[in-house]
Amino acid sequence: MSVDTDTDTDLDLGDELLDEGSVSLFEGDEGGLEYSQRRTLVALLKQRFISARTHPRDWPVLVEHERVLRSRLNDLFLDLAIDREREVAWKRQALSETGARFPTLLYDAAWSREETLVLVHLRDRLRAGQSGGDARVFVDREDIVDYVASFRPPHATDEAGDEKRARNAVVSIVKSGLLIGAASDDRYEISGAVEPLLPLELLQELLESLQRVNGAEAPPEPEDEDLFEDGEDER
Repeated sequence: MSVDTDTDTDLDLGDELLDEGSVSLFEGDEGGLEYSQRRTLVALLKQRFISARTHPRDWPVLVEHERVLRSRLNDLFLDLAIDREREVAWKRQALSETGARFPTLLYDAAWSREETLVLVHLRDRLRAGQSGGDARVFVDREDIVDYVASFRPPHATDEAGDEKRARNAVVSIVKSGLLIGAASDDRYEISGAVEPLLPLELLQELLESLQRVNGAEAPPEPEDEDLFEDGEDER
């Protein structure tokens, strides 16, 4: 989704030296937001999503100042989507009422075959864990890799290459923030953002695209009574 999924550690540098209640933060500053509001706006622009779990400092600011932050995103032809139940917020391209195409800051790229399979597995595991009463759901890296391997076409012979692509897909999903942990970890927490960012309608589109492009067996279409608000695939 966002073009940069690095952590926001750089935003911490020098925080103690700033007057967070001031709207004038540097010479010639014409901005109208306080420091904390700007920091949260940058996080929204920089990250694929922010949540109470992954951004505990920015989430309260977003909740308190939603209107002004939404306004700043709207100025950039972006819309702010919020799942209040799961405490996740993300940006997406605004759509014109007339069908005209707005300029965009977002880089829109399709998920790879392996990434799609990883996302399907994560969503299934997350829903199963939450249905069982788990507040936090975890998954092993090898479990993900094995799941992707289970859909290797019978005619595929490059087993080593397939495994490498599956492992790279795991790293990609970690960088997106949908798996919480370091890329080198053996076990990850599945972000609750998987649900709102990968609604059933979008998931079905990904699966249909996977079937068309690869011509290979794809995972069965999930059954879900809840349809969540669409999210952009803007990585």
